[in-house]
Amino acid sequence: MGSLISFLIIFVLSILITKIASQALIHTGLSKEVAQFQARSAFTGVGFTTTEAENIVKHPVRRRIVMSLMLIGNVGIISAMASLLLTFLNSNLETVDNIFRLGIILSGLLLIYLLTKSKWLEKELAKIIDKALSRFTELKIKDYMELLNLNGDYEITVINVRDESWMTDKTLKELEIKKEGVLIIGIRRSDGSYIGTPHGDTKIVENDQLILYGREKTLKNLEKRRQDSQGQEDHEKAAREQAEEKSKQDAMDKESY
Repeated sequence: MGSLISFLIIFVLSILITKIASQALIHTGLSKEVAQFQARSAFTGVGFTTTEAENIVKHPVRRRIVMSLMLIGNVGIISAMASLLLTFLNSNLETVDNIFRLGIILSGLLLIYLLTKSKWLEKELAKIIDKALSRFTELKIKDYMELLNLNGDYEITVINVRDESWMTDKTLKELEIKKEGVLIIGIRRSDGSYIGTPHGDTKIVENDQLILYGREKTLKNLEKRRQDSQGQEDHEKAAREQAEEKSKQDAMDKESY
């Protein structure tokens, strides 16, 4: 039974460690989804070779976090597997006992899974991790979600520009996506170069990665938009909706005075 308890404890600690690392990566500027993916990837030693992974390697703080995860992950996974094997390899156990122990493992894993899906628990855990990181590390704690109002309709996303994309081979001035309420924060070229806060004469080309800020609905439409009449209609429709939204906001501002 001791090895069974050890397995569950190691499993819980593994989840906690990846959550701490994810929260730390978020405070270096990564999105929640990217931070979680890279933390789990490093902890399990999968090592996906993506542009996101390259950005982590080039960033000194992110690199230290990921290196620590790799080291802890190797020890944790090996220990967990060893504990699991010891649970079933005891020659004195009957088949019924093994089924009972398997039931405990599955029940425990199910309970842990449900706890990890709890939004309230995740929020409270994030607060505790933030305080610990602020107190015991030199990591600058910044809530980018709150700063950019990413809890509402707005979000930051990355769009890969394809050959048939509506934006391909057009300058920002020609696109006029500001009228849609969309801001281009930066552009990562296929050669690895980066353009921060691009100006109106900057041309979007195939294989560019655009970092965009705007409403979720508009950004999703923009990613799917093609170089045809429908694409232009979608642009004009999004611009009208943004103008209407701005008028409503202006009216509310006047009422507040």
